[in-house]
Amino acid sequence: MRFESYWHDTASRFHGAQIGPPEGRFDVAVIGGGFTGLAAARQIAKSGARVVVLEANHVGWGASGRNGGHLNNGLAHSFLAAKAELGTERAVALYRAFDDSIDTIEAIVGEEGIDCDFRRSGKLKLASKPKHFEAIARNFEAVHREVDPATVLLTAGDLREEIGSPFYGAMLSKKSAMMHMGRYVVGLAEAAVRHGATIYERAPVTQHLKSEAKHRLTTPRGDVVADHVLVATGAYTSGGPFGYFQRRLIAVGSFLIATRPLTDAEITATMPGNRTCVTSMHIGNYFRLSPDKRLIFGGRARFAATSDQRSDAKSGAILRASLTEIFPQLAKVEIDYCWGGLVDMTKDRYPRAGYNDGVWYAMGYSGHGAQLSTQLGIIMADAILGKKDRNPLKGLEWPAVPGHFGKPWFLPLVGLYYKALDRLQ
Repeated sequence: MRFESYWHDTASRFHGAQIGPPEGRFDVAVIGGGFTGLAAARQIAKSGARVVVLEANHVGWGASGRNGGHLNNGLAHSFLAAKAELGTERAVALYRAFDDSIDTIEAIVGEEGIDCDFRRSGKLKLASKPKHFEAIARNFEAVHREVDPATVLLTAGDLREEIGSPFYGAMLSKKSAMMHMGRYVVGLAEAAVRHGATIYERAPVTQHLKSEAKHRLTTPRGDVVADHVLVATGAYTSGGPFGYFQRRLIAVGSFLIATRPLTDAEITATMPGNRTCVTSMHIGNYFRLSPDKRLIFGGRARFAATSDQRSDAKSGAILRASLTEIFPQLAKVEIDYCWGGLVDMTKDRYPRAGYNDGVWYAMGYSGHGAQLSTQLGIIMADAILGKKDRNPLKGLEWPAVPGHFGKPWFLPLVGLYYKALDRLQ
């Protein structure tokens, strides 16, 4: 079993990064070489502006290359809850931003010729308990009526043709998609460079100084100066010079395993619908088939703020038990990959994007960034360039998490709370 991301291991490496030390003056400096930062850099470069990307490791090293490979439309919350918390107008705008983001990714894949197995698969939100199906049905009625008619409510009987495990029903969101995340992020970086962006890898920003409308960004390899800065580092913001965001983001581990390639008979018995799937538990699971027919199976597993081989191995064992519980027919199937990564959670689990503390930013995706990050990167790039502001999150208050200054000491308590909810609800 390999303790590395399946997406990293099965994608070609990016060879377009600058070899020399970071230096020079730019119109925009983007910090973070994931989906958000690379999409923004591509958009800015296409306008003719000078843009540099500073990535601490290699492009796609963080959440963009460590996720489950889902491009799910819709909100992480129920649409009913989002309307109550955000108001109808913003809830609808945010829902449609997720829809638009998948359209945007599909367009970029086509325009840039990125070979990443993009496919409109549809997503199943699976009811793990009878009461969960009642809640899913109520949410479906509002979603289908007000914002997304491309949804279908499925009964337990309907699911027999979709998934080889008993659930109590599901909502099918037909616009959802999947792709190979590693190949997409490399293709996006290559596209940004083709359009004129400059990318430095292994260039973590250790200091940020702003004076006379200029930003100086210091890395261990050299400095760059820019008129504007976009911070797109998500859960990997901690330890750098951007304390404003560290106090508002909670880094939570999310973990995955990938089986050996399944036989056609095993797929028929397990995932005949070949969609992205997510269960309705608070500490739930998400899964899909890979392009080479592996089952990629993930979840929170443990409420930890670290992801290393030791932590990933512990979480992998928990995930293996969960996989066996949902799909006992795969109990003896070998696991080829085990990996983890950090998710940038906000207190209310809504993302944030805008301008504050002297910089532009887009982050806080709370486990649903694979689909939204490309779109928000482009939206923030347009805002920096002075184009029409299409930010669905503009003006949304973002208070600091009380008592949080970097290390989320309270995560075990959060885990116990959600475990209790799963037992009671």
